[in-house]
Amino acid sequence: MGTSNTVSRALRLIGESGLEDGGVEVLAARLGVGSRHLRRLFLKHLGATPTAVARTRRMHFAKKLIDETSLPMTQIALASGFGCVRRFNAGMRKVYHRTPTQIRRLARQKQTQPENQYLFRLRFRPPFDWKGMLAFLLPRAIPGVEAVEGGCYRRSISLNGNYGHFEVSLDEANNALAARVEFGDPRSLFFITERIRAMFDLNADWASIVQNLRTDPVLAARVEAHPGLRVPGCWSGFELAVRAILGQQVTVKGASTLAGRLVKAFGEPFSAAGGIAYVFPPPQVLADANLARIGLPPARAETIRTLARAVGDGRISFEAIVDSADFLARLCEIPGIGQWTAQYVAMRALGEPDAFPSSDLGLLRALDLKNTRELEERAEAWRPWRAYAAIHLWNIAGVSRNSSKALDSTSSSVGVGMVATPA
Repeated sequence: MGTSNTVSRALRLIGESGLEDGGVEVLAARLGVGSRHLRRLFLKHLGATPTAVARTRRMHFAKKLIDETSLPMTQIALASGFGCVRRFNAGMRKVYHRTPTQIRRLARQKQTQPENQYLFRLRFRPPFDWKGMLAFLLPRAIPGVEAVEGGCYRRSISLNGNYGHFEVSLDEANNALAARVEFGDPRSLFFITERIRAMFDLNADWASIVQNLRTDPVLAARVEAHPGLRVPGCWSGFELAVRAILGQQVTVKGASTLAGRLVKAFGEPFSAAGGIAYVFPPPQVLADANLARIGLPPARAETIRTLARAVGDGRISFEAIVDSADFLARLCEIPGIGQWTAQYVAMRALGEPDAFPSSDLGLLRALDLKNTRELEERAEAWRPWRAYAAIHLWNIAGVSRNSSKALDSTSSSVGVGMVATPA
């Protein structure tokens, strides 16, 4: 995708931490370009500099907090990254020509949320296949950590030593997802809402994606029948990778059972509504955990411990990935993690739109192809949106087999090669 890919990666980093870690110079260095060149790319593709983009995002989030929460203005200033109330007031007056108090008065909130509870409307460009999203997440939900029921997705979260939870449902009338967040530190709200947006792929441009997918007759029919399909993301890349390892050589249901045992044995107890009882264990806990207690084979248990140690000591980080190819290569150095797992992590944890687990048996069966080489050749026409093609093909494979039990079966270890359905 060339220079536009550099801008996309820069936007992802700005979304995660703004420019708080050293400004444009540090951001450009992480991307492997000069700061002047990065400014030129932003002006070319977005019509604004990185600093202006970060400031605008901060301003929009501040207004969202004014409109949709009852937080005091001092907390809003901190939560939206202004650092002090004076700069916050000056910025809002400059952009909106009103004080924050006047903006809140105009918002006319109909109801006030309880303390530490927030309701956000996270907008998307329609169409959005919410039913398809929940259908994918439901069988993969980790018992005690995630739940999918009544048209809602909910889960526990851990951030900077604080615990909380959120629930997401569709607000179809406003082309948005309604995100109900309960978290004690308002300074984390920007990160939380951005992570939820990434989890549900709300920034996807469906019109651009389908242009490529419609060139394939099999995908064209699926796209027309199920518009708005997105690639489901995740809250934690580490959690997703562990979940994928647990799913090696077992059914999707079996992997969920193992995940439930893992959080019950090693997770932190957490009380929330809707069956949420645990927070997923951090790398430090799993690094030396006796995973035989949950019935995990020795090789897979050691893979999880090795991954946890690598994350714990900083050799692998799932946050702020700039070079996904380098990250995936380091991930595959861990015994028991192969290309299938790496590409699955790239799809759901890194948000790479062109990630593609070409050795997956489900993808081959959906297209009635014999080998990976044939699939990779056919998939060239879908670039740079092969991840979306993979989700469509998994759905096709699920329908054609007419049996969830048959769909769940796997043929070999995810770390080694082919599987029939994603963990």
